[in-house]
Order: sequence, then C-alpha cells, then structure tokens
Amino acid sequence: MPYVTTLKIFRRVYELGNMSAAARDQRVSPAVASSRMAELENHLGVRLFNRTTRSLAPTEHGRLFYEGSGKILDAIEQAESAIADHAKSPRGSIYVAAPLGIGRRLIAPAVPDFKTTYPNTDVRLRMSDRKIDLTAEGLDIMFFLGTPADSTHRVRTIAECPRILCAAPHYIAAHGMPQNGADLIADKHACLLLRYPGVTEFQWSLQTAGRPKSYPVSGPFESDDGDVLTEWALAGHGIINKPMFEIASHLADGTLVEVASQTPPTPVFLGCLYPHKKHQDPKIRLFIDHMVASCKAGLSGK
Repeated sequence: MPYVTTLKIFRRVYELGNMSAAARDQRVSPAVASSRMAELENHLGVRLFNRTTRSLAPTEHGRLFYEGSGKILDAIEQAESAIADHAKSPRGSIYVAAPLGIGRRLIAPAVPDFKTTYPNTDVRLRMSDRKIDLTAEGLDIMFFLGTPADSTHRVRTIAECPRILCAAPHYIAAHGMPQNGADLIADKHACLLLRYPGVTEFQWSLQTAGRPKSYPVSGPFESDDGDVLTEWALAGHGIINKPMFEIASHLADGTLVEVASQTPPTPVFLGCLYPHKKHQDPKIRLFIDHMVASCKAGLSGK
C-alpha cells in the first residue's frame, strides 16, 4: 500500500527531523523518502516541511497532518489486525529493540523459530546497551533488564535475573579479594562500568543486611557495550556487575570468580515494554508470548 508507506515515512521525517535518518529507519533510500514527501505535498497542495541545507522543520500544515495521519494509520492497523486475528495468519514487520547481552543470548536465537511459525511476519531487531525511547524510535517492543522508567507503556515481566560481582583470578591476586561493597570503595577497586549518553554517575545497588544500598563505584574503564566489559574483566582489568546468565560459563570454568559475596547485587527483572495500542495486534501478542517462553527456557538452561 504505497500511500500507507508514504504516511509512515512522513511521520518518521516529522519525528526525527531528518530525511536521511527517516529513510534509514524505514529502509528506503533518501532519494525515495524525499520523492515520497514531494509527492505527498503535491497531493495535499501544501508545504509540510520548511527545508534548509542544515535543517528540516514542520510547517503548521505539517503539524496538523501529523496528528491526522496517526489516526489514519491506527485505523488501518486495527483493521489489518482484526483480519489477521480472524484468519490466524499474522503479517507485517515487528520492530524490536533489546540490550546487547539479552539480544545476543536470548532474543536473536529465538527469532528464526518465530519466523518459521509465522512466515508472513518480518522481525527488525536492533540491539544496543544505550537508553532507547520506544516511541521516538518507532518500535513495537523493547526488552529491558532492570526497572523500566517509562510507565506510559504496557509492561510484561518475564523473569527475575540474579546478578553477580566477579573478576578474573589474576585481578584478585594482584589487588586482593573485596568482601563487600565497602571494600570496593575503600580499596579503590577498578569497577568496569556500563556508560551510555546521559549517565552522569554510577551506583551499584548491593544487598546489605536484607536491604539494598547504593555504592558510588568508579574505575578507569567504561563502555556502552556490556560484552566489552566482560572481555576486560576476563583480561584482569577489573570487576563487573553482570546478570548471572551472561557469565555463567565463565564462572563454571573458573575464568571469573565471585567477589564481594557478602553484599551481592540486587536482582533485576527481564521484561518488555510495548505501546498500549499494540496490545490487540496479534503479531505483537504472539511475538511476546514466543519470546517469554523462549527466554524462560534459556534462563533455566533448558
């Protein structure tokens, strides 16, 4: 449906404020996106965006059309969902985001089975440890590890995930074995830290006497990729705070060992967020159900 595609491109151009970014998001070339916007403006007889060499901003007509186009796409999506649900044959693309550790170990391996079961669906998986805005990035589902800050979306909790502080044996031999969170601070241990844009300080929540306490940890290395932190820990550069399922094999073979065992990290929850309006879309419901079952099996080792 070319007009639906055009509306989707228009809305991403409006939301991202950039033609090239919108084109990448919708998997078309910038030339196609620009041509579709020109055709839409010609069809409507108004200018939707003011363009300069450096910026792109919506006009008043553009703002009005953005509001109306959302209602049109919602109505089309609801109609398609009703047909797909009735026919028991979900179809269309599902835009999914997940942190790197979860995505690589739990989500990505389960995608092919879902595609096999529902061949008329396509899964567009984006993996990153940075913070992601579900709405701004046009996503259907976002998996998370922790506590979601955005309460405007529906939340599906999948499982509790224990965490552990660990380091390589040769790091401990060189720097000593911390017994608790206080030792991490007092002895100035090198804590390997996950940092992404917007994070200004680091706090590790550890369990002390039955209640959590935050410790302001620091260290010489940081990255926005959790797997990089694991590699640094294996090389003896410091201590990591990781979900058990991510480093279980390293604990089993002794390349990493638990530290500060008197104050283990508080567990986090694996779950997913999705917009309220997506709740009735059969492909979204089925994908989430599929991933919940697969993730639970993966976390239990089955």
